[in-house]
Amino acid sequence: MPDTTTWSVADLGDQTGRTFVVTGASSGLGVAITRHLAARGARVIMAVRDTGKGDLVRGRLRAEHPRADLEVRHVDLLDLDTVRRFADGVTPDVLVNNGGIGTVPRRLSPQGVESQLATNHLGHFALTGLLLDRLTAGRDPAVVTVASGLYRLGRLDLDDLAAERRYSPGGAYATSKLANVLFGLELDRRLRAAGSPVRSLLAHPGMAKTDLDRSAPPSARVVGTLLGLVLRQPIDDAVTPILYAATETSAPTGRHIGPGRPLRRARPTFETFSGAATDPDLATRLWSRSAELTGVDIAPAVPRR
Repeated sequence: MPDTTTWSVADLGDQTGRTFVVTGASSGLGVAITRHLAARGARVIMAVRDTGKGDLVRGRLRAEHPRADLEVRHVDLLDLDTVRRFADGVTPDVLVNNGGIGTVPRRLSPQGVESQLATNHLGHFALTGLLLDRLTAGRDPAVVTVASGLYRLGRLDLDDLAAERRYSPGGAYATSKLANVLFGLELDRRLRAAGSPVRSLLAHPGMAKTDLDRSAPPSARVVGTLLGLVLRQPIDDAVTPILYAATETSAPTGRHIGPGRPLRRARPTFETFSGAATDPDLATRLWSRSAELTGVDIAPAVPRR
Protein backbone atom coordinates (compact mmCIF):
# COMPACT_ATOMS: atom_id res chain seq x y z
CA MET A 1 0.00 0.00 0.00
CA PRO A 2 1.29 3.51 -0.76
CA ASP A 3 2.26 5.77 2.12
CA THR A 4 -0.28 8.43 3.03
CA THR A 5 -0.82 11.30 5.45
CA THR A 6 -3.79 12.74 7.30
CA TRP A 7 -3.17 16.19 5.76
CA SER A 8 -6.24 18.02 4.48
CA VAL A 9 -6.96 21.45 3.03
CA ALA A 10 -7.78 22.57 6.58
CA ASP A 11 -4.07 22.07 7.36
CA LEU A 12 -2.95 24.52 4.68
CA GLY A 13 -0.79 27.03 6.51
CA ASP A 14 -0.40 30.79 6.21
CA GLN A 15 1.05 31.65 2.79
CA THR A 16 1.44 35.40 3.33
CA GLY A 17 4.51 36.73 1.52
CA ARG A 18 4.65 33.92 -1.03
CA THR A 19 3.82 34.25 -4.73
CA PHE A 20 2.34 31.38 -6.71
CA VAL A 21 1.90 31.12 -10.45
CA VAL A 22 -1.04 28.86 -11.28
CA THR A 23 -1.61 28.01 -14.93
CA GLY A 24 -5.17 27.30 -15.99
CA ALA A 25 -6.42 29.39 -13.07
CA SER A 26 -9.73 30.40 -14.64
CA SER A 27 -11.43 27.02 -14.57
CA GLY A 28 -11.65 23.67 -12.82
CA LEU A 29 -8.79 22.70 -10.55
CA GLY A 30 -7.03 26.01 -11.16
CA VAL A 31 -9.87 28.01 -9.62
CA ALA A 32 -9.92 25.81 -6.52
CA ILE A 33 -6.13 25.95 -6.14
CA THR A 34 -6.22 29.74 -6.47
CA ARG A 35 -9.11 30.10 -4.03
CA HIS A 36 -7.40 28.11 -1.26
CA LEU A 37 -4.03 29.80 -1.69
CA ALA A 38 -5.56 33.30 -1.73
CA ALA A 39 -7.62 32.50 1.35
CA ARG A 40 -4.34 31.75 3.18
CA GLY A 41 -2.76 35.07 2.20
CA ALA A 42 -0.78 34.08 -0.88
CA ARG A 43 -0.31 36.30 -3.88
CA VAL A 44 -1.50 34.32 -6.90
CA ILE A 45 -0.68 35.14 -10.49
CA MET A 46 -3.49 33.61 -12.51
CA ALA A 47 -1.99 32.45 -15.81
CA VAL A 48 -4.94 32.10 -18.19
CA ARG A 49 -5.68 31.84 -21.89
CA ASP A 50 -8.92 33.87 -21.65
CA THR A 51 -8.26 37.01 -19.58
CA GLY A 52 -11.93 38.02 -19.71
CA LYS A 53 -12.87 34.77 -18.02
CA GLY A 54 -9.94 35.19 -15.66
CA ASP A 55 -11.18 38.64 -14.63
CA LEU A 56 -14.63 37.20 -13.86
CA VAL A 57 -13.11 34.46 -11.71
CA ARG A 58 -10.87 36.98 -9.93
CA GLY A 59 -13.93 39.11 -9.15
CA ARG A 60 -15.80 36.13 -7.79
CA LEU A 61 -12.88 35.08 -5.60
CA ARG A 62 -12.43 38.61 -4.28
CA ALA A 63 -16.11 38.66 -3.35
CA GLU A 64 -15.41 35.57 -1.22
CA HIS A 65 -12.06 36.86 0.08
CA PRO A 66 -11.89 40.67 -0.15
CA ARG A 67 -8.19 40.77 0.67
CA ALA A 68 -7.24 38.23 -2.00
CA ASP A 69 -4.11 39.31 -3.87
CA LEU A 70 -4.80 38.13 -7.41
CA GLU A 71 -3.32 39.15 -10.75
CA VAL A 72 -4.64 37.92 -14.09
CA ARG A 73 -2.04 37.51 -16.85
CA HIS A 74 -2.40 36.07 -20.32
CA VAL A 75 -0.65 32.94 -21.49
CA ASP A 76 -1.57 30.39 -24.14
CA LEU A 77 0.57 27.33 -23.47
CA LEU A 78 0.21 26.29 -27.11
CA ASP A 79 1.82 29.57 -28.20
CA LEU A 80 5.40 29.79 -26.96
CA ASP A 81 5.60 33.51 -27.76
CA THR A 82 2.92 34.17 -25.12
CA VAL A 83 4.80 31.93 -22.68
CA ARG A 84 7.89 34.09 -23.09
CA ARG A 85 5.90 37.32 -22.68
CA PHE A 86 4.20 35.95 -19.57
CA ALA A 87 7.48 34.92 -17.94
CA ASP A 88 9.01 38.36 -18.40
CA GLY A 89 8.95 40.12 -15.04
CA VAL A 90 7.27 37.29 -13.08
CA THR A 91 9.09 36.25 -9.89
CA PRO A 92 7.28 33.41 -8.12
CA ASP A 93 8.11 31.22 -5.16
CA VAL A 94 6.08 28.32 -6.54
CA LEU A 95 5.01 27.40 -10.06
CA VAL A 96 1.95 25.15 -10.35
CA ASN A 97 1.87 23.65 -13.84
CA ASN A 98 -1.84 22.88 -13.81
CA GLY A 99 -3.34 24.20 -17.05
CA GLY A 100 -4.08 21.98 -19.98
CA ILE A 101 -6.45 20.63 -22.59
CA GLY A 102 -7.88 17.15 -22.97
CA THR A 103 -9.56 14.81 -25.43
CA VAL A 104 -9.66 17.32 -28.30
CA PRO A 105 -9.63 16.69 -32.08
CA ARG A 106 -6.16 16.45 -33.59
CA ARG A 107 -4.47 19.72 -34.38
CA LEU A 108 -0.86 20.92 -34.34
CA SER A 109 1.10 23.60 -32.55
CA PRO A 110 3.20 26.12 -34.54
CA GLN A 111 6.13 23.75 -33.94
CA GLY A 112 4.22 20.86 -35.56
CA VAL A 113 3.52 19.01 -32.30
CA GLU A 114 0.14 17.47 -31.43
CA SER A 115 -1.76 20.09 -29.45
CA GLN A 116 -2.33 18.18 -26.19
CA LEU A 117 1.34 17.26 -25.90
CA ALA A 118 2.34 20.79 -26.92
CA THR A 119 0.00 22.49 -24.43
CA ASN A 120 0.21 20.16 -21.47
CA HIS A 121 3.94 19.43 -21.67
CA LEU A 122 5.91 21.74 -23.96
CA GLY A 123 4.27 24.94 -22.76
CA HIS A 124 5.00 24.03 -19.16
CA PHE A 125 8.53 22.88 -20.01
CA ALA A 126 9.25 26.30 -21.51
CA LEU A 127 7.57 28.21 -18.69
CA THR A 128 9.50 26.27 -16.05
CA GLY A 129 12.79 26.93 -17.80
CA LEU A 130 12.11 30.62 -18.21
CA LEU A 131 11.22 31.03 -14.52
CA LEU A 132 13.72 28.66 -12.94
CA ASP A 133 16.46 31.18 -12.13
CA ARG A 134 13.93 33.42 -10.37
CA LEU A 135 12.39 30.48 -8.55
CA THR A 136 15.82 29.65 -7.16
CA ALA A 137 15.72 32.82 -5.05
CA GLY A 138 12.20 32.10 -3.78
CA ARG A 139 10.94 31.09 -0.36
CA ASP A 140 10.66 27.27 -0.23
CA PRO A 141 10.67 27.24 -4.05
CA ALA A 142 8.94 24.45 -5.91
CA VAL A 143 7.62 23.39 -9.30
CA VAL A 144 4.48 21.29 -9.06
CA THR A 145 3.41 19.54 -12.25
CA VAL A 146 -0.14 18.23 -12.27
CA ALA A 147 -0.18 14.82 -13.90
CA SER A 148 -2.67 11.94 -13.96
CA GLY A 149 -2.82 8.22 -13.33
CA LEU A 150 -3.62 7.95 -17.04
CA TYR A 151 0.12 8.35 -17.73
CA ARG A 152 0.22 4.54 -17.60
CA LEU A 153 -1.74 4.44 -20.87
CA GLY A 154 0.53 6.91 -22.66
CA ARG A 155 2.65 5.86 -25.63
CA LEU A 156 5.34 8.45 -26.30
CA ASP A 157 6.85 8.19 -29.78
CA LEU A 158 9.53 10.85 -30.06
CA ASP A 159 9.70 10.24 -33.82
CA ASP A 160 6.00 11.09 -34.24
CA LEU A 161 5.21 14.04 -32.00
CA ALA A 162 2.62 15.19 -34.54
CA ALA A 163 0.68 11.92 -33.98
CA GLU A 164 0.47 11.33 -37.72
CA ARG A 165 0.68 7.55 -37.49
CA ARG A 166 -2.24 7.20 -35.13
CA TYR A 167 -4.36 9.53 -33.08
CA SER A 168 -7.12 9.23 -30.53
CA PRO A 169 -8.13 12.12 -28.25
CA GLY A 170 -7.90 10.03 -25.09
CA GLY A 171 -4.63 8.38 -26.09
CA ALA A 172 -3.03 11.72 -26.85
CA TYR A 173 -4.11 13.06 -23.46
CA ALA A 174 -2.57 10.03 -21.71
CA THR A 175 0.64 10.57 -23.66
CA SER A 176 0.77 14.21 -22.58
CA LYS A 177 0.42 13.06 -18.96
CA LEU A 178 3.26 10.57 -19.43
CA ALA A 179 5.35 13.48 -20.71
CA ASN A 180 4.40 15.49 -17.61
CA VAL A 181 5.62 12.66 -15.38
CA LEU A 182 8.86 12.13 -17.30
CA PHE A 183 9.54 15.87 -17.18
CA GLY A 184 8.81 16.21 -13.46
CA LEU A 185 11.06 13.29 -12.58
CA GLU A 186 13.91 14.40 -14.84
CA LEU A 187 13.65 17.95 -13.47
CA ASP A 188 13.88 16.53 -9.95
CA ARG A 189 17.01 14.56 -10.84
CA ARG A 190 18.68 17.61 -12.40
CA LEU A 191 17.75 19.96 -9.57
CA ARG A 192 19.12 17.59 -6.94
CA ALA A 193 22.31 17.00 -8.91
CA ALA A 194 22.85 20.77 -9.08
CA GLY A 195 22.16 21.23 -5.37
CA SER A 196 19.32 23.60 -6.23
CA PRO A 197 16.86 24.68 -3.51
CA VAL A 198 14.02 24.29 -6.02
CA ARG A 199 12.02 21.07 -5.66
CA SER A 200 10.14 19.33 -8.48
CA LEU A 201 6.99 17.51 -7.42
CA LEU A 202 4.29 15.58 -9.24
CA ALA A 203 0.70 15.49 -8.04
CA HIS A 204 -2.63 14.38 -9.45
CA PRO A 205 -6.25 14.88 -8.39
CA GLY A 206 -7.59 11.43 -9.23
CA MET A 207 -10.99 11.58 -10.88
CA ALA A 208 -12.23 15.10 -10.35
CA LYS A 209 -15.39 16.90 -11.41
CA THR A 210 -13.89 19.23 -14.02
CA ASP A 211 -14.87 20.21 -17.55
CA LEU A 212 -11.59 19.03 -19.09
CA ASP A 213 -13.46 16.64 -21.41
CA ARG A 214 -15.87 19.29 -22.72
CA SER A 215 -14.34 18.93 -26.21
CA ALA A 216 -14.43 15.14 -26.19
CA PRO A 217 -16.56 13.16 -28.63
CA PRO A 218 -20.16 12.62 -27.41
CA SER A 219 -19.57 8.96 -26.57
CA ALA A 220 -16.59 9.83 -24.36
CA ARG A 221 -18.58 12.55 -22.60
CA VAL A 222 -21.36 10.06 -21.81
CA VAL A 223 -18.86 7.66 -20.28
CA GLY A 224 -17.28 10.49 -18.32
CA THR A 225 -20.65 11.60 -17.00
CA LEU A 226 -21.54 8.11 -15.84
CA LEU A 227 -18.18 7.68 -14.12
CA GLY A 228 -18.52 11.10 -12.57
CA LEU A 229 -21.77 10.18 -10.88
CA VAL A 230 -19.94 7.45 -8.99
CA LEU A 231 -16.22 8.15 -8.72
CA ARG A 232 -15.37 11.80 -9.36
CA GLN A 233 -14.49 13.92 -6.36
CA PRO A 234 -15.62 17.51 -5.79
CA ILE A 235 -12.92 19.87 -7.01
CA ASP A 236 -12.27 21.40 -3.60
CA ASP A 237 -11.38 17.93 -2.33
CA ALA A 238 -9.52 16.82 -5.45
CA VAL A 239 -6.97 19.64 -5.18
CA THR A 240 -5.77 18.40 -1.78
CA PRO A 241 -2.66 16.58 -3.10
CA ILE A 242 -1.76 19.51 -5.36
CA LEU A 243 -1.97 22.03 -2.52
CA TYR A 244 0.02 19.69 -0.29
CA ALA A 245 2.78 19.41 -2.91
CA ALA A 246 2.83 23.18 -3.43
CA THR A 247 3.03 24.21 0.22
CA GLU A 248 4.51 21.44 2.37
CA THR A 249 8.31 21.19 2.45
CA SER A 250 7.98 17.58 3.64
CA ALA A 251 6.17 16.55 0.45
CA PRO A 252 8.28 13.88 -1.28
CA THR A 253 9.82 14.27 -4.72
CA GLY A 254 10.03 11.28 -7.02
CA ARG A 255 6.54 10.10 -6.08
CA HIS A 256 3.09 10.61 -7.57
CA ILE A 257 1.16 12.47 -4.88
CA GLY A 258 -2.47 11.50 -5.32
CA PRO A 259 -5.74 11.68 -3.37
CA GLY A 260 -5.89 8.10 -2.14
CA ARG A 261 -8.77 5.69 -2.62
CA PRO A 262 -11.88 6.65 -4.60
CA LEU A 263 -15.08 7.30 -2.66
CA ARG A 264 -13.08 8.56 0.35
CA ARG A 265 -12.00 12.04 1.40
CA ALA A 266 -8.79 12.97 -0.37
CA ARG A 267 -5.59 12.59 1.59
CA PRO A 268 -2.13 12.96 0.04
CA THR A 269 -0.98 9.50 -0.93
CA PHE A 270 2.53 8.76 -2.20
CA GLU A 271 2.43 6.41 -5.17
CA THR A 272 5.39 4.88 -6.97
CA PHE A 273 5.68 5.17 -10.73
CA SER A 274 5.61 2.30 -13.16
CA GLY A 275 6.04 1.46 -16.83
CA ALA A 276 7.52 4.01 -19.23
CA ALA A 277 7.64 6.62 -16.45
CA THR A 278 10.58 4.73 -14.92
CA ASP A 279 12.67 4.88 -18.13
CA PRO A 280 15.43 7.48 -17.52
CA ASP A 281 16.65 7.23 -21.12
CA LEU A 282 13.19 8.15 -22.43
CA ALA A 283 13.06 11.06 -19.96
CA THR A 284 16.46 12.33 -21.14
CA ARG A 285 15.50 12.08 -24.80
CA LEU A 286 12.18 13.84 -24.17
CA TRP A 287 14.08 16.60 -22.36
CA SER A 288 16.43 17.09 -25.30
CA ARG A 289 13.57 17.18 -27.84
CA SER A 290 11.63 19.60 -25.64
CA ALA A 291 14.59 21.95 -25.40
CA GLU A 292 15.04 21.78 -29.17
CA LEU A 293 11.35 22.46 -29.90
CA THR A 294 10.91 25.27 -27.38
CA GLY A 295 14.30 26.92 -27.62
CA VAL A 296 14.50 26.73 -23.81
CA ASP A 297 17.30 24.64 -22.38
CA ILE A 298 16.72 24.24 -18.66
CA ALA A 299 19.98 24.29 -16.75
CA PRO A 300 19.51 24.42 -12.97
CA ALA A 301 21.95 26.86 -11.45
CA VAL A 302 24.30 25.73 -8.71
CA PRO A 303 23.55 27.95 -5.69
CA ARG A 304 26.30 30.11 -4.29
CA ARG A 305 27.90 28.84 -1.09
